[in-house]
Amino acid sequence: MLQITPKHIYLIAGEASGDFLGAQLMKAMKAQSPETKFSGIGGELMIEQGLDSLFSMTDLSVMGISEVLPKLKLLLKRIKQATDNIIESNPDVVVTIDAPDFSFRVIKALKKRMDEPPKCVHYVAPTVWAWRPKRAKKVAKFLDAMICLFDFEPRYFEDEGLNAIAVGHPMMESGVLKAREASIGEADTDKVGIFFGSRQGEIKRISPVILETMRKIEDNKKRVEFIIPTLPHLKETITALVQDVKSPVHIMTDQEDKWSVFKACDVALAVSGTVGLELAVANVPHVIAYKMNPMTWQITKRLIRIEFAHLANIMMDYEIVPEFIQDECVSEDIADELLTLLETAGNQRNQTEEFTKIRKRMGSLEAPSKNAADYILRL
Repeated sequence: MLQITPKHIYLIAGEASGDFLGAQLMKAMKAQSPETKFSGIGGELMIEQGLDSLFSMTDLSVMGISEVLPKLKLLLKRIKQATDNIIESNPDVVVTIDAPDFSFRVIKALKKRMDEPPKCVHYVAPTVWAWRPKRAKKVAKFLDAMICLFDFEPRYFEDEGLNAIAVGHPMMESGVLKAREASIGEADTDKVGIFFGSRQGEIKRISPVILETMRKIEDNKKRVEFIIPTLPHLKETITALVQDVKSPVHIMTDQEDKWSVFKACDVALAVSGTVGLELAVANVPHVIAYKMNPMTWQITKRLIRIEFAHLANIMMDYEIVPEFIQDECVSEDIADELLTLLETAGNQRNQTEEFTKIRKRMGSLEAPSKNAADYILRL
């Protein structure tokens, strides 16, 4: 076995999904090279793995033009702070995880300010196949490598001369496939999962639609309970939002039991994002909804090159999971679809059969985090 010299790895994650990927990556790196040193920016999961975060990851959890502008001064400060910290600590490799708008600005600043910058690797490919295809050529100019999650992605970057590898999705090694359904609430009630999202801005925007959807489900189902998995720092916000819901509401924040909680849901409503793919892997029939700021939406819809928002739909190129995006994000329609899912076994089975295909594609490469760790440590 080839011995790997201990390295100093600088990691940057900007939101909950990146924090999970970063923690899995750190764990895999430590298994291969126990003396590896870590520094950077991350959330609770990465901190548990030994990262001393430079500042709170939540400062970077913004999305969309209207959301970024009020925090622009802080974001510019954080970009400079991160860049200064990397130059001072002089790591062997900088690994940025998702959050491309922040991450790429830091890397470009490093390239300008350092004569011999560290190797710069981005983990989770920008969706150049969905929109802004010219980004592949742009990122090839300042990145040393791209680590992709899906098997159809590397070619977009290799065509531009950038080293790229598909490692598979670390979600497959997260315990989701082995998790058992959690016992939540009464045994004979319908359990509807509600996933508000991980950003304060999107919660504020979409919560009126979600709450009205919950009320419509209550009106049609006498015995229903709502399960709301969320992050610990969002519990207070979610609790205040659902205080007038009449049916039992279970707000779950324990990340160790995350997958068991997912599997306790008979059906679910999720804000569009990584959680949709997580629900597909957990085999939970669901729908997704999303509402952007109107100005952001007007710009985004002109740039988008694909028909779907849900990754399962994108991967299969047909609709598996119903999508309610922007003008179609209407509580009555969402509630009707969820009620149909609850009451029609055939509709649930149609989704779960397709989810089996998705899991096969995501699990085609074993130990994704180990593959990523091995690739980074050998740069």
